[in-house]
Amino acid sequence: MKTLTLASIYEIQGHRYEAAEIYKAILEDDPENIEARVALKRLMSNRKNYGKANADMLHLFIQMDSDVEFNEFERWLLQLWS
Repeated sequence: MKTLTLASIYEIQGHRYEAAEIYKAILEDDPENIEARVALKRLMSNRKNYGKANADMLHLFIQMDSDVEFNEFERWLLQLWS
């Protein structure tokens, strides 16, 4: 059975493709399902934004030793996932 709960579990576990397929199936049955629509949009935007990860941020993550650097990295992560 394809439910929002199952899709959320897949998403939390990092199985984004499986979660997206469930959200799509839910939307086929109920095109007005706002939760599924928002979740699918989030997953699709994450997929596009994931490519923005770069070597500079990886280096910052490995080398960060101050609150300022941590805050910069945190802002960058939030941009990726929003």
